[in-house]
Amino acid sequence: MEANLLNYISNLQLGEVQSFENMAVIPIFAAENRDVEYISLRKALEQGSFVISEVTESGSVPNLKVTNHSDQLVLILDGEEIVGARQNRTLNTSVLIDKNKEMVIPVSCTEHGRWHYTSSKFSLSDVIMSQKARSSKSFSVHASLLRGAGYKSDQGKVWSEIDELQQKTGSHSPTSAMKDVFTAKSVELDQYLQAFESMPNQEGCLVFVNGEFMGLDVISKGDIYKQVHSQLIKSFAMEAMLERRESIENVTKEMGQKFVDDIKDSKEHQFDGVGLGKDYRYELDNIFGSALIFNDRVIHLAFFKK
Repeated sequence: MEANLLNYISNLQLGEVQSFENMAVIPIFAAENRDVEYISLRKALEQGSFVISEVTESGSVPNLKVTNHSDQLVLILDGEEIVGARQNRTLNTSVLIDKNKEMVIPVSCTEHGRWHYTSSKFSLSDVIMSQKARSSKSFSVHASLLRGAGYKSDQGKVWSEIDELQQKTGSHSPTSAMKDVFTAKSVELDQYLQAFESMPNQEGCLVFVNGEFMGLDVISKGDIYKQVHSQLIKSFAMEAMLERRESIENVTKEMGQKFVDDIKDSKEHQFDGVGLGKDYRYELDNIFGSALIFNDRVIHLAFFKK
């Protein structure tokens, strides 16, 4: 594992376990790594200095165009959804967009039944893909990178995961839109949000469902993490709601620390990032992960259960 990331992981500090129903969250705090300045997609869109649109009038399902008119770097997270234009999309990998930059980013469709304009540009969905769908999508991107095919996802599998999510939740969307499923289950999801509030200075979360590891996300700036905390919790909670078991193992802080220690032994692959920085990919047994590193600083770290 790359030395900067190994040192970063070694210095992560775990908070006390928070539990609700069959889901447990361990807050993560990072001791360093805050000297790269950037803003979130939410902030960039609110400022009106950042535009996401179709690449051309006719559009392209796996690609979108972003234009950053500001003098600030902008971070878009793997799995973060945007809505509008010809169809809703989600990011295939975390991307750090440079100042005053126009570029094309790789995405997946999260709305199978629409291919017509509802707006000229995209807005924020306030949804990060459900964890199972995000993991499946991210693993297909991981496999694509390893075979030299770039940041492509298995779009058919993404649609299949969203269809399965609709079936399991008993919800219906006229355009098979993932966001509609989250809207339909908002009351239940809000219960999880109330149980897992963001802690002061929290920069990440390590999540277990039914006593088993489900996922990890760490962002280098606490203020950015706070802005996406609720979306991440809902991403995990959607799976927890659908996979309840009567008997589960109690999650402990020691279990979380063991997981963090274990991922240091991951096999590593390095790729050029879509935007700024390098994209590192990791594999270990039944988990895999990614890290976006810029100027020797970890911007976003994520691990998934396969």
